[in-house]
Amino acid sequence: MHPCLRCGACCTQFRVAFHWMESDAVNPDGVPDELTETLDPHRLCMRGTYSEPVRCVALDARIGEYSRCTIHPRRPSVCREVEASWEFGRASSQCDRSRIAHGMPALTPADWRWRDAPANDNEHPDDSPNSPSVPPVAA
Repeated sequence: MHPCLRCGACCTQFRVAFHWMESDAVNPDGVPDELTETLDPHRLCMRGTYSEPVRCVALDARIGEYSRCTIHPRRPSVCREVEASWEFGRASSQCDRSRIAHGMPALTPADWRWRDAPANDNEHPDDSPNSPSVPPVAA
């Protein structure tokens, strides 16, 4: 399973500011305007990220257990630019700092081995090939 689906820490650590033209008030596929607030004449930010404690209004998560962005296909460009550490072969200080702030270890290259693993023989026959597999639980 993608590590971000069990994290969500980055959505609780940073102000999410972006140009107002990314809003659905201008672009029908943009960030839902009702989830934003004005930062300055040129920028909006996601509600919940402008003041302490930071937590993006679009985040549905129990940090470290499960996480999802409720507007993922319409998320702002700054969110699209955040990389999980080692997902693309390099560390991400933003990811590392966020995870550490929540008492989780920084990701390592080993956290991405699931992508190269062969299919699990114990998978349920009704599982679709696109559904994420759940890693085995240690005894």
